[in-house]
Amino acid sequence: MEREREQRIAEIRKELEELRRRWPKHSVPPALHQQWEELEEELERLLDERDAPATERGAPQ
Repeated sequence: MEREREQRIAEIRKELEELRRRWPKHSVPPALHQQWEELEEELERLLDERDAPATERGAPQ
């Protein structure tokens, strides 16, 4: 699970970098903006899960 999450975080960061390179200076298409937002939300969720103390993730104390 932890390894899969780290792999997905790396994938999302790579996708965001690729989007950043394609990002037009003017008139960003709505689909591109939507894709960016979805990736950032998923990245934030995964980072929050990773950084949460083990007790918050349901690990036994």
